Amino acid sequence: MKEMLRAHIEKLVELSDEEYSFVRSHFTIRNFQKGSFMIEKGNPVRNAYLIISGLTKLVYHNADLREHIISFAMEDWWETDYPAWFMGGTATLNLQCMEDTQAYSLSLEDFRIICAKVQKMEHFFLEKANRGHVASMERILSFLAATPRERYELLLKKQPALMQRVPKAMLAAYLGVSRETLSRLWRSPRQR
Repeated sequence: MKEMLRAHIEKLVELSDEEYSFVRSHFTIRNFQKGSFMIEKGNPVRNAYLIISGLTKLVYHNADLREHIISFAMEDWWETDYPAWFMGGTATLNLQCMEDTQAYSLSLEDFRIICAKVQKMEHFFLEKANRGHVASMERILSFLAATPRERYELLLKKQPALMQRVPKAMLAAYLGVSRETLSRLWRSPRQR
């Protein structure tokens, strides 16, 4: 059976054993306990993470300390505070583990080395970035144009596993609705 990282990459590009060995040498496996922070606001962002197992939430806290959930990441998903990671700044977001989490970590320096030495990986990361951008645009547009029910149904369609793994209060925050509204949607997902 292929290592998870290789299987993940080879969904988009095929690598020789030599290429994969080089790429793999630039990743580190890290373990985090439930409740711990992979990234904390105000600190440098040193790594992007590919989740091997577990679940994380990427969160922004406004001036009133209200939590805004940007995204959830689970197995086979990438996550970091991308602007801070890519531009070398400090985090404006928190990346917190909702479950014990194991992840591959990749520094920006190693990312650049991999892309410079294995052109296929440049294509891989470009494809991942484009897919992430599309998903972000869809999420933004859902807040601008979709009803709470439509956002809920989109979540059911695109990320059904979240419904079983994330507390309802967090799902409500992610969808931009109250806990009560989510409960109504949860009880009658297709009746309105």
